[in-house]
Amino acid sequence: MISHWLKPEIRQSSGYPILLLGGVALLVSMAIGIANLGTHADIAQRQLEDLQATLRQVVPAEYYDNDPVRDTVTVQEGDHSVRVYRARRKGQVQAVSFRTTAPGYGSTEMVMVIGVDRDGKLLGVRVISHGETPGLGDKIETSKSDWVLSFNGRSLGDPPPAGWAVKKDGGVFDQFTGATITPRAVVKAVKGGLEFFANHRAVLLDESSGGNDR
Repeated sequence: MISHWLKPEIRQSSGYPILLLGGVALLVSMAIGIANLGTHADIAQRQLEDLQATLRQVVPAEYYDNDPVRDTVTVQEGDHSVRVYRARRKGQVQAVSFRTTAPGYGSTEMVMVIGVDRDGKLLGVRVISHGETPGLGDKIETSKSDWVLSFNGRSLGDPPPAGWAVKKDGGVFDQFTGATITPRAVVKAVKGGLEFFANHRAVLLDESSGGNDR
């Protein structure tokens, strides 16, 4: 006990409660700090494994013999930067993956990861976080529907520009019954991701000196 370390005259002083409280707070802070140090490495490793698992879903393993998580380039796009993970085979970038976002239900945001091969063809799209209505908008999850798989193999030219919309708007992509807003936003975001790739293709494929390698 902290009080046992203090002289009797200190324990009897008016400032003793404050001193005791401060000592307890210090010990608690030290304990939390030690616990954080002990778990930091485990948390970082878990986050790394989660990221690797997500990237494997949008870029098949046959596209690379490197670790895309450790081969990245950061590109400035408007007022924000995009970190891109590069999948190489025999030194050449065969595909890239990166995050893109779309406005979701209310004030929430849908966060997606997309994979694109060097020719601009979509290899995969996964929604990794969202706040859409259960039973309606959550069909963007592969565990609820295979709708998001309909992007596989698509590119900016397939379908043509007018086709990059849900069928209700004259496009080729299905909408959800009672929830058109969600798929409409995802389609727009995925198309935007392909446009981002096309605009920065040389940098993303490591064929230019632009960008900031990390």
